[in-house]
Amino acid sequence: MLALFQMFAGYNAWANHRLHAACAQLDEADYKAERGAFFGSIHGTLNHLMVTDRLWLARLRGEALPPHGLDAVIFDDLATLREARVHEDAALSAYVADLTDAQLADPFRWTRVADGAEVVQPLWAGLAHLFNHQTHHRGQVHGLLSQAGLDPPSLDLPLFQKASGLGFLP
Repeated sequence: MLALFQMFAGYNAWANHRLHAACAQLDEADYKAERGAFFGSIHGTLNHLMVTDRLWLARLRGEALPPHGLDAVIFDDLATLREARVHEDAALSAYVADLTDAQLADPFRWTRVADGAEVVQPLWAGLAHLFNHQTHHRGQVHGLLSQAGLDPPSLDLPLFQKASGLGFLP
């Protein structure tokens, strides 16, 4: 099971890089334009992903949660956000790389920000949510890039698997 989450951590960084590179093709007005998404704009959605990834990494490490609301804009421009994204993805990949299969099965306790409810689940289930959440919102940004007139990059997992050599038999 560990190999699966290591692959997802690599895919996450790869997909974020491709998506942010596509966003860099937009001028600032198009990048920050209100587009009717849950977090408004491409910029708002990418900031939400940073907020939630920082929240999840703090949970996973047993650290205090960052003080940001889920809709906070913690980076004002794409260049700064892209730089932070690279560091966040590296930190998440490093966290996953240090896990064992036994740790993935261990109980993981966390509190939902939205309603304060305590959740107890195996660590693997929390990680599955984290990576699925990223995919969900990257899909939204992908659609918003299309609305902005760009041809967004493919984010298909098999494309990453082929490029990385993960998930294919020799």
